[in-house]
Amino acid sequence: MNILLSNDDGIYFTGAGLWALATVLKNRGHAVTIAAPVNQQSGMGHALSIRREIEYKRFDHPEIEAWAFDGTPTDCVKIYLEGMSSKKFDAMISGINDGANLATDVLYSGTVGAALESFLHAIPSLAVSRDKDSTIPFETCAAATADYLEKILSVKREPFLHNINFPKNFRADKPKFVSTRLGQRDYINAFTSHTDDAGRAYFRIGGTAYDSDAGEGTDIYATQNGFVSVTPLHCDTADYDAIVELRQIFRG
Repeated sequence: MNILLSNDDGIYFTGAGLWALATVLKNRGHAVTIAAPVNQQSGMGHALSIRREIEYKRFDHPEIEAWAFDGTPTDCVKIYLEGMSSKKFDAMISGINDGANLATDVLYSGTVGAALESFLHAIPSLAVSRDKDSTIPFETCAAATADYLEKILSVKREPFLHNINFPKNFRADKPKFVSTRLGQRDYINAFTSHTDDAGRAYFRIGGTAYDSDAGEGTDIYATQNGFVSVTPLHCDTADYDAIVELRQIFRG
């Protein structure tokens, strides 16, 4: 297969999950191309840079075509697919991210944003993340991801967007994938502020995760119980019940 890779951790040392995935896929005989950010781009969601030039350069790798972009994960995928290459890709994988992308955090995730951009180009796409405190090596996650991709593409031909999260530890010393829905996650003390010596005021975003919906069937519940969660996503955010309601109101 011809597979495009990207991430939001960056193409350099922080992108260990990206290179583990590239190595596994290449060793299985797949053609791998990388289009990834130069710098850490967590929390960028599906952001697109539209008011500045984006520098890019060939990344020095002896066996893999890799490009580094001074932009967001979405920039990387969109520019490569639309402006640099006429290749036809069988699949795209964003990750492996060093840190989970669960529940409503998918709305902020640069990892998911890159995969979403690929999905919008009608390419089967995976966003793959590993819990920050996981004991599972990236190489193990990469091999399991390759297994999953090969299996799902053998039965599913139309484009899809799957958000995959590896847990801290496997439930039975090996990966077991389960289909999940998104949980609900918020953060306590999400904002802290301070003022520097010059009188300039700042906010920092962080906080402690608070899960208001981590029930059975959610991605949070699955990973907390040692499973690999797979949440199918789509980009149609229309509220169809509200559409019907509005039509009734407008007819009134």
